Amino acid sequence: MEQLFHIAAGTFLLRPYVFAFFAAYLVASVLHLGWKKTIWFTAAGYLIAFVSEVSSINNGFPYGWYYYIDTTRHDELWIAGVPFFDSLSYVFLCYVSYATAILVLAPIKRWRGDLVTLETFRLRRSLSVLLLGSLFQTFLDIVIDPVALQGRRWFLGQIYGYKEAGYHYGVPLSNYLGWWLVSAVMIFALQLIDRLVRSEERPYGVAALPFRSLYAPFLYLCVLVFNLGVTLFIGENMMALTGIFTFFLPITMAVVLIANRVNRYRKEDLAAHLQDFPWSPAAKNRG
Repeated sequence: MEQLFHIAAGTFLLRPYVFAFFAAYLVASVLHLGWKKTIWFTAAGYLIAFVSEVSSINNGFPYGWYYYIDTTRHDELWIAGVPFFDSLSYVFLCYVSYATAILVLAPIKRWRGDLVTLETFRLRRSLSVLLLGSLFQTFLDIVIDPVALQGRRWFLGQIYGYKEAGYHYGVPLSNYLGWWLVSAVMIFALQLIDRLVRSEERPYGVAALPFRSLYAPFLYLCVLVFNLGVTLFIGENMMALTGIFTFFLPITMAVVLIANRVNRYRKEDLAAHLQDFPWSPAAKNRG
């Protein structure tokens, strides 16, 4: 019993930033999708990520051959050779990427200082959201993986490595291709859950808090800034600069697209949004 308590406490205390991001994800996702769909996706997303990692460390697919170093096996929860926190990270990274894609693609209405994305079920489940969201998640890993590989130099610890060093700060191209594939599968699973999981007319947990549409994209940026900050902290300035340049164009394009679409929606866009989400704050002011 004492050992179980030690592992449970260590799982949280060794990775408090992961659980802080996860808690923020729960808030954003529940307000957006409701408790039922959030719970289903958390379970399904974790399972997909976990299977992909177990497959890769044993078969080299989909990320290429890598391995975990079990230096913390007796201090935190490990499952089948994979640290629990690692697969958990995929879940919130996937959701924030998915929600950011919706923000970039959906019409936007501004009223009383608030911003409301006029999303529809059709947009949520579209190929465009799947493609853009999976790319957003993969781009995050382009920043995350190189600095995570240097975990011995910061509080993550050296927990994994690649059997053959890659060209991108030690990370092989197969890792990013694998992330793109797994990200697409996870978003497809989220879209399927959004389609199949039935809920009450207004899903339990959904709430029209001010700027709710920006919560997940803001969390996306927080994850990005956190990893760039750690990269600078350990003195990898060129690695950080590469990450900044990697994101400069997509972030600029997203901001410009969003700004240019505010209150430039069609009446049909508003009507379609309210047909799917009659409780939306956009219904309070149809002008």
